[in-house]
Amino acid sequence: MIPASSVLERGQGLLVVIDVQERLAAAMRYRDRVVTRASLLVRAAEIVGLPVVVTRQYPRGLGDLDESLAGTIADCEGTGCNVERVDKVDFNCFGESAFTHAVCVTGRRQLVLVGMETHICVTQTALAGLAEGFDVHVAADACCSRDDECHELALMRLAAAGSVITTAESAAYELVGRAGTDEFKALLAAVKSAGQ
Repeated sequence: MIPASSVLERGQGLLVVIDVQERLAAAMRYRDRVVTRASLLVRAAEIVGLPVVVTRQYPRGLGDLDESLAGTIADCEGTGCNVERVDKVDFNCFGESAFTHAVCVTGRRQLVLVGMETHICVTQTALAGLAEGFDVHVAADACCSRDDECHELALMRLAAAGSVITTAESAAYELVGRAGTDEFKALLAAVKSAGQ
């Protein structure tokens, strides 16, 4: 197995926001943290020009995106950020042809995953991405499960499979790359706004 590139590259990165939906989020102990950290990565994607793919799992049953995150995504779109939205029933995002198309058409090879639930949709998507030859980075603090042990064991499994386990802030700063730039100032403002 070829190990994932351990450093994100803005020209290769793509942010995948998995199923951060109202009814699902209501069952999550760390909902607020996940929404805040996922929103930070959406802002970072906007700053450096990363495409974003947002999924909803069975929205008829699990509802729309978390309202706060949806607002951040809408703001990103308003500034020209490339956002694709995909509804799905497969737990593995790659099981939905619209998702696979949205990812592959970008030509990007590094996936940054955030979302719910770590041990189900995030894990299955990460493993499928690795199998397809993508570098997969999982922002652990921007993911959660209903059960803490399921979240932790999923992260261990993904690390063993070759995913890079990171944090939202670490990934955001890797993508920006250096201080003293307008991008850095914009990211710093986003980090302060997120209370990190």
